[in-house]
Amino acid sequence: MTTYKRVVTGVDAKGTSIFYADEAMPKVQIDAFGDAEFYQVWGTEGTLRSPVTDPAVPNQNFFPGPGGSRFGILTLPPAAPVDPDAPAPDETTMNALFADGEDKLPGLLGIFEPDNPGMHQTVTVDYAIVISGELWLELDDGAEVHLPTGSCVVQNGARHAWHNKSSAPATLAYVLMAVA
Repeated sequence: MTTYKRVVTGVDAKGTSIFYADEAMPKVQIDAFGDAEFYQVWGTEGTLRSPVTDPAVPNQNFFPGPGGSRFGILTLPPAAPVDPDAPAPDETTMNALFADGEDKLPGLLGIFEPDNPGMHQTVTVDYAIVISGELWLELDDGAEVHLPTGSCVVQNGARHAWHNKSSAPATLAYVLMAVA
């Protein structure tokens, strides 16, 4: 199990550079995504400024508002085999999964297409790098690109899905920037 550390710097009232945080980041898991692990590193809302004298993580919503950003890490487990004969979850189960997701990562689940698992589209420009393992990025026409460790992606608002077709977990670090 990987532990990620967050170090946050800033400037105090006297203008001295200081460490505001040096801490382990909590892992967030939602029932709808099984063993996937989310780490919310940092976020901003509105116009950026520097130096920062009062850093805070404004991750009330998973996606940033206009002009905002999010920095996160996502570990995806290998894809579980799909049983075509398995019954679809009932409405009560789906409501519970959605409620859990909204409680832990507000706004995340609402962008996913219910009849096309994993597919989603956002109004953000995203920078991502595969920091371990390998992933596949699928676009809406079914085209896929293999992303081994070290692959960098600039995601410009395209409809897409991330897949881990390997036998090991894969980790993606990302920055989401909302259009102003």
